[in-house]
Amino acid sequence: MGLSLKLNAGWTKPGPSIIAVMAGLGSIYLLALALRALPMGMAYAIWTGIGTIGLVLVGVLVFQDEMNWTRACFLGLAFIGIVGLRFSEAAA
Repeated sequence: MGLSLKLNAGWTKPGPSIIAVMAGLGSIYLLALALRALPMGMAYAIWTGIGTIGLVLVGVLVFQDEMNWTRACFLGLAFIGIVGLRFSEAAA
């Protein structure tokens, strides 16, 4: 969704705009499925964390956004946090 939002130029390009809307709806549907198995706060934290990490990686790989050690370390911490949240649910 974030990629198509970047490409739609303020909702002026129909193709990327339609993809952005469809991706948003699909994302919300997948979150609703996750809510069946996970507590709300955990599901949302995992959902937003995966989206954040994914969009940063797309930005770096597709749009040549800067990747430095600080950013990489904090992305790693975000990933560890997501995994930790998931495992904390399994342990409870």
